[in-house]
Amino acid sequence: MVEILTKEKFKELEEELETLKTKGRKQITDSLVYAKSLGDLSENAEYAQAREDQAKLEDRISKLEHILKTAKIVTKHSTDAVSVGSTVELHKKSDKTKRTFTIVGGEEADTASGKISFHSPIGQALMGKKEGDTVSITTPKGIVEYKIASIE
Repeated sequence: MVEILTKEKFKELEEELETLKTKGRKQITDSLVYAKSLGDLSENAEYAQAREDQAKLEDRISKLEHILKTAKIVTKHSTDAVSVGSTVELHKKSDKTKRTFTIVGGEEADTASGKISFHSPIGQALMGKKEGDTVSITTPKGIVEYKIASIE
């Protein structure tokens, strides 16, 4: 699957990968050397933990390498329809509250900062819609209707 990223997130992931390959691997190696120095590996919790940490680190490195190799970079752009990179202001039809979301790829999603994945239910409902359109989104509390107030 191709990951869609902004230039900023791509650079952030490149930096994370470099840190994991250098500092992260060094820390794991140091942990393994220390754990081995404690003796019997069959009953050595420090060694088992270091091996588990090593497996997690290598999984993350592998995932990042795949993402960076296959990523499609998107830039903010002006369009009249919602797409990845768009910032959308929504007005809830029932009480007129406003919500603003930026549509991003899955790796970049951060709902606390208003970045939602285009794979999410809200993201899927918004994709391709235009200013003034109404979208219905199924939430745990039921169906919520929003009107698209603006797209940047």
